[in-house]
Amino acid sequence: MFQNKINIALLLGDPSGIGPELVSKLLNEEITNKANLVIIGEKNILEEGNKISGYSHELETVNSFEEIDFKNKNRFFLDISKGKNYKYKIAEPTKESGESILEALYFALELAKENKVDAINFAPFNKTSLKLGGNKYSDELQLMADKLDVKSFCCEFNVIDNFWTARVTSHIPIKEVAQHITKENIMKPIKLINEVMELNGVKNPRIAIQALNPHAEFGTEEKDEIIPAIEEAKKLGYNVDGPLPCDTSFVVAYKNKNHDCMVGMYHDALQSGLKAFGFDRGVTVQGGLTVPVTTTAHGSAFAIAGKNEANLAPILNSFKIALSMAENKNKSIN
Repeated sequence: MFQNKINIALLLGDPSGIGPELVSKLLNEEITNKANLVIIGEKNILEEGNKISGYSHELETVNSFEEIDFKNKNRFFLDISKGKNYKYKIAEPTKESGESILEALYFALELAKENKVDAINFAPFNKTSLKLGGNKYSDELQLMADKLDVKSFCCEFNVIDNFWTARVTSHIPIKEVAQHITKENIMKPIKLINEVMELNGVKNPRIAIQALNPHAEFGTEEKDEIIPAIEEAKKLGYNVDGPLPCDTSFVVAYKNKNHDCMVGMYHDALQSGLKAFGFDRGVTVQGGLTVPVTTTAHGSAFAIAGKNEANLAPILNSFKIALSMAENKNKSIN
């Protein structure tokens, strides 16, 4: 009955934050029945989330993926606790929380490498917890790319209302940004966001390209690197436009609906606009990996952890994107 559905690994996020509550709420949504779900984590963490949300869920608990049979059921809880029943601190980053996140993530990535799951959707992590738990990578995307043996270009996408953003540089100091703004580096996210948006069902997406300098003119990067990249992209058939000055780019591209997505030169030029317009519903997509991976654009929200105040919309949107991307990827293969 459920064998032809997409398999999605669903992770509980940081047990000290709003993740378990969000997953509990998400499991109550009808759209989750469109996929086979493997919820990976420690049983007591989801139970705490259920207490906060007020929901309960019928999930068959297994201790290995080999015990899962999607013939008659489409929801399983894969308990990786090994009998551990740790009581995690709420609203505080800890080594134990970080270790819990990493263990579940590594497990899901291994299932993805073995083609046992078609997508991964996770509730928000906390970067401090991850570091305390032993994460040595600068961000989750680098970790995932390494574990999945991805050597090609990867890029974090952020999404609000089906408007996508990608960036040439990410988590580096602002003083180092300009040296990375080259035609070659700009072409990479243009190609990748076009590919991933088409995988999400948007054909020939209209791609806006942000400038680097004020008014797209107080500097040489536009003339030397950004405009040549735009011209090259057009020659290759990409539907690109720009460079758009950063201060009005979101009004032109997103608010006025002139574009489907935007490539920016650095982190805050995109994130500031994106979060101003849609912090309460944003999604992050880890682009360039071998499997669709999505999460919320917000963090673990310790300030409201345990209070049943977490907004369902971002994780629900992230689940929808994971499902859509995985379904379209499978169609293209088959």
